[in-house]
Amino acid sequence: MIMNIIKITVIAAGFVLAASSSAQKPVMYSTTSADRWVESKIVPNRSKSATPASITVFTDSILQDVDGFGGTFNEISWDALLTLPEADRKSVMEALFGENGTKFSLGRTPVGCSDYSFGYYSYNDVKDDYEMRNFSIDRYRFILMPYIKEALKLRPDLTLWASPWTPPAWMKVNEHYSQKAAGIEGTEVGHNRMDPNKNMIGNLTGFKMTQGNLQAYARYFSKYIQAYRDNGIKISMIMPQNEIAWTPCWPSCTWRPEDLAIFTTQYLGPQFEKDSLDTRIYLGTVNYPNPDYIRTFMRQKDIKKYITGVGVQWTGMRALPNAYKEYPGFAYMQTENMCGNSENDWSALERTWNAVTHCFNNGVNSYMYWNMVLDETCKSWWDWAQNTLVIVNRNTHEVRYTDEYYLMKHLSKFVQPGSKLMKVSVPDNTLAFRTSDGSTVVVTYNPDEAERPTKINIGSDFMEVNLRPRSINTIVVPVSNLASKNK
Repeated sequence: MIMNIIKITVIAAGFVLAASSSAQKPVMYSTTSADRWVESKIVPNRSKSATPASITVFTDSILQDVDGFGGTFNEISWDALLTLPEADRKSVMEALFGENGTKFSLGRTPVGCSDYSFGYYSYNDVKDDYEMRNFSIDRYRFILMPYIKEALKLRPDLTLWASPWTPPAWMKVNEHYSQKAAGIEGTEVGHNRMDPNKNMIGNLTGFKMTQGNLQAYARYFSKYIQAYRDNGIKISMIMPQNEIAWTPCWPSCTWRPEDLAIFTTQYLGPQFEKDSLDTRIYLGTVNYPNPDYIRTFMRQKDIKKYITGVGVQWTGMRALPNAYKEYPGFAYMQTENMCGNSENDWSALERTWNAVTHCFNNGVNSYMYWNMVLDETCKSWWDWAQNTLVIVNRNTHEVRYTDEYYLMKHLSKFVQPGSKLMKVSVPDNTLAFRTSDGSTVVVTYNPDEAERPTKINIGSDFMEVNLRPRSINTIVVPVSNLASKNK
């Protein structure tokens, strides 16, 4: 028996050594719509060639720090996961947060309801309760917190941030969770049973800007952060409103930039100081394409005292080229990947890849996916089917990983917090990162229908690879294989 234990130990040690040795060699991972995550070894070539490089990584040109990638925790997602046997559910969580999966380093969670929760609610629906005596997150103890805690078991250092879709309805001008009554297809009366006469139209603030409401809402955020902390979950950052400039038929609230600045600097920030909370505050999430929204907000008093970053999503990405150049002292986050309409195919991967390159080429430090998991319908409770990384069939227990899952794995698995973006010669189709251990990670897309021979130049090193037709590819070059050692 003792001999067997020794034998097993030796074998295990040999495996570790072999794995370690293998890890020190350059590797390429490729994914097509037919073949996922195909691994192949690369032999670096330090002899200079007359043939110019297809991709050049400028190792001496660092563009920005990278905080990582992540996805959003929603009620409907956890409900789908709960239909799986425990072992299968754990396998999905491993695929999202484990060492061999996407290894997400960031997570988003709603403050109250979202468009992918079960119904409309806030943490305090008692009208005029300005002291927040009836504030409660009890609903989340059973619906959403277990989802987050399962992720934290795999990734204890997961950075979590949050945003509300709507304040409590009694704090809003129309006293409804939504901004519009019409259904998503333009029907007269939608799922939310809202009176069309209460529609909020145009660039106005849906929040009642009274001192009592503003102070109460600041207390609301503070109590939320403390309640989560008391349940073992740290919320590291807050964005005061999801999709600031949109009036949809799901939970929402519009804010003029001047009014959001008043709430942030005169109420929310001081409340956090009073309660000794170190939770960071970002402007966001900005879905307005014109950079004037960000400009107007940034011109208000005391912004730099309380705001550390800017979050953009969807059309808000168009504001990035101007915003990050004009306000370089702030962090930038892409807060929500384009939702799609349940295509869950290669076209969705291509759209997301284009969004990722646009965002990182325009200053973002992190990129967030929307729903990580959905059931076979991919629908919200009010019938909008969207894209996801993982599809769980509640009836058959089949689990499908979509093309976008593999795209996020190509990006996130090796690019962890502490990485840095490096300049490349073809930024539209390639991103390059230096990881915290000095390794180089190159992610590149081949849109052609034919194989593309590609020569990559990293510092003093040259390597040649064949990119498969219509493929996303990640090349990992450990620092030990770089002549320059990234100095």
